[in-house]
Amino acid sequence: MSLLVIAACLAAGSLIGFMGGVLGIGGGLIAIPALVLLMGMSQQLAQGTALIMVLPAITMAVRKYNQQTRIDKRVAAAGAAGAVVFTWVGARLALGIDSSVLRRSFAVFLFFIALFYVWQTWRAGRLAARRAAGQAPSKAQSDQKLHSNHKPQSDQKPHSDHRRAPVFTPRRASVLGMLCGTLGGFFGVGGAVLAVPIITTVFRLPQTVAQALALSMVIPGSTIALITYAWAGQADWTVGVPLAIGSLLFVPVGVRLAYKLPERKLRVCFALMLFATVALLAFES
Repeated sequence: MSLLVIAACLAAGSLIGFMGGVLGIGGGLIAIPALVLLMGMSQQLAQGTALIMVLPAITMAVRKYNQQTRIDKRVAAAGAAGAVVFTWVGARLALGIDSSVLRRSFAVFLFFIALFYVWQTWRAGRLAARRAAGQAPSKAQSDQKLHSNHKPQSDQKPHSDHRRAPVFTPRRASVLGMLCGTLGGFFGVGGAVLAVPIITTVFRLPQTVAQALALSMVIPGSTIALITYAWAGQADWTVGVPLAIGSLLFVPVGVRLAYKLPERKLRVCFALMLFATVALLAFES
């Protein structure tokens, strides 16, 4: 490999590491379509090569996230345990299908995840607007409240907006890890992409906490996936190692920025990045 190609991989890895640190995805979603488009790799080879970069990058990102907010190690370990075996299953399935079919499946998966993030961001905006409007109730609302205060206590029901979110227990994390492990093995990356919206929506944890937990859960499974792809000859180390080195240099910068950005903007950036990846994959097909 020429020095020019190595330098290009280092630069690309730096950019991908920065974006992966900000978005909590390890950067593989950006690397895979780029490797297919720019280097003419098959989908399987691109996924295996991206894993060489992703594994050290997500390990570094988890370390930096943990420095900002302590990760619940019991929950993360349970999710990782659930992911390990199922990641291997997903990787074996991916190695046995046509590259173009795998690429289209990857694009469809990312498209629906991006749509989900757009809906989640829009919903959060509407809820915030309702809360702001509720600070100055109208006369009708005041009359209704006064009337309700005269009702017997047994007739009053708690407001649905105050329902408590389910606790993200180790058992639930293990089930989520199984699902994310299968997808992560099948697409090379993607376990964290699915885990983050589930953790933020179902368990209502903050975006940065969800990203930290999701990345922690996929580290052992990503190791299994990399071994499986490399054993099948679907990993280019001469490209993956320079990408990994460049990525490690800028992951900490991306994580620091993630904690400074407003949560809604972070979700919008995440969705836009996914739509851009889908466009790249559609261009390749």
